[in-house]
Amino acid sequence: MGAEGSAVPVVELKGVNQTYDCGKSYVIKDFDLTIDDVPDRGQFVVLLGPSGCGKSTVLRYISGLQEPTSGEIFMKGRKVDGHGHVPMVFQTYSNFGWLTVRDNVAVSLRYKGLNPKNEKDKIDRIVELVGLKDHVDKYAQDTILSGGQLQRVAIARSLISDPETLLMDEPFGALDIRTRLSMQLLLTSVWYAMNDMTIIMVTHDISEAVFLADYIYIMSPMPSKIVKGYHVGLPFPRVKELKRTREYIETVEMLEDAMYTTAEGR
Repeated sequence: MGAEGSAVPVVELKGVNQTYDCGKSYVIKDFDLTIDDVPDRGQFVVLLGPSGCGKSTVLRYISGLQEPTSGEIFMKGRKVDGHGHVPMVFQTYSNFGWLTVRDNVAVSLRYKGLNPKNEKDKIDRIVELVGLKDHVDKYAQDTILSGGQLQRVAIARSLISDPETLLMDEPFGALDIRTRLSMQLLLTSVWYAMNDMTIIMVTHDISEAVFLADYIYIMSPMPSKIVKGYHVGLPFPRVKELKRTREYIETVEMLEDAMYTTAEGR
């Protein structure tokens, strides 16, 4: 599955299984997924599936935060062993409230052994890209910044290290609908501007998935595996007017039907 790209995929999961009771039951079973590299462009991939089917677990596998019971995970041909670092944006705000926006963004640079003082221009560029230029010296606290602004900080912190792959686990799930729609526009514009980054995102929102994604993969109920993959095929860059088009509406309806079918085991 995936778009045509280079010989070495960005991500490969092969024969992955997950059990927490010594094999009496499986959360994930016989799970295979290949996400191809698309040079000079990247991909935006979304995982859809019922609650509890292991979508977030798949992201943790890729990030190296969790190892499966069995099976293998590869990033750019190298086996994931927990020693790598793939940035992830979580649903809950993961900022350091005692640090300013600028210092939060700089955390990733420190992790890589770089001196943020030498990277001021880069920090300023990323902060401006996510729309926080006027808030750079504010503390990343919910009493000072809105929910959407706090997620922008987390996104900027993930982008500052120029990742080839970015993982996002329901990043807009806690936001009100107006802010969520605004963040969708921000995310697709940031991805388009980054040019050559692959985003792998989990969401329960089908309309959000269609608006953002190149490819959408549907996971079955437990024991979960990939059951369907769809190339969205809508034009980039994505703009809010796209949501009024027949192509967008028909794609959302088709994915809704596919999710009903998957939930019913057909």
